[in-house]
Amino acid sequence: MNACYGPETSHQPSPRCANMPNRSTEKDWVRHAPLSSKVERFEAFFGAHAFDPHQHDTYAIGRTLSGVHQFQYRGETRLCLPGETMIVHPDEPHDGCAGSDTGLRYRGVYVPPSLVQQIVKGKPLPFFKASVTRDPRLAAAADALLNTLDAELDPLAEDDALYRLVTTLAELAEQPLAKTTPHFAAAARAREYIDDNLDRSITLDDLADCAGRDRWSLSQDFRLFFGTSPHRYLTLRRLDRVKQLAHAGRTLSDASVEAGFFDQSHMSRHFKKAFGLSPSRWCNPSH
Repeated sequence: MNACYGPETSHQPSPRCANMPNRSTEKDWVRHAPLSSKVERFEAFFGAHAFDPHQHDTYAIGRTLSGVHQFQYRGETRLCLPGETMIVHPDEPHDGCAGSDTGLRYRGVYVPPSLVQQIVKGKPLPFFKASVTRDPRLAAAADALLNTLDAELDPLAEDDALYRLVTTLAELAEQPLAKTTPHFAAAARAREYIDDNLDRSITLDDLADCAGRDRWSLSQDFRLFFGTSPHRYLTLRRLDRVKQLAHAGRTLSDASVEAGFFDQSHMSRHFKKAFGLSPSRWCNPSH
């Protein structure tokens, strides 16, 4: 990630956060993830004051890593604790500061309403009045976007996370998405395309073109008929290929690349998440 220091993170405290003294010895910083075609992602630390009252035209979704995120929103003081998720609706004024002596460290993503509208398809933007939640589904969707800030997002993984983020936010806002008529043939064509192209970079647009279905309806269809998202299905088929190649005597490094992963480290993260142990332990159970 690119790190930013200096004037852009050193403002005069706003009146709402002025009473929070800066007892942290760590310097304020903001690190930006590689640019994505869809969303902006970052991680930041603030010892006390973070930013003055402002508003932007995107959703601001944040995950507190340590300390307390204190902010004024819709006339109330809100607190976002470690493990919680903050959602600020587009064009809503808010400020921010550390709500504890240890400072505030958090990760955030800005999601444009135009992207959300592609998923909700003309319905009002989801509005979550409480603004802070411990909902594990929303946390998992946000973490899928924010836990890999040092690397570029895989396009299919990004679309998968955005779909989960928006659909979960809509449910929390009690504005669930309208159900479309499911299309099994389209989902089946997408699955066959994935099976035939494990070693290629696949996007949701590729699958939509192949299936003859719009991308977000296809995401919904795929989950309905095959029990998981297109990206998750692709990842697990690649892991199956790694196991096959390892059984045939290939090294994990070679098997990872041949199966379509960036490298062995990339494969290992997914392997442990899927199977609960490292690929080296799985391939050498006696060690």
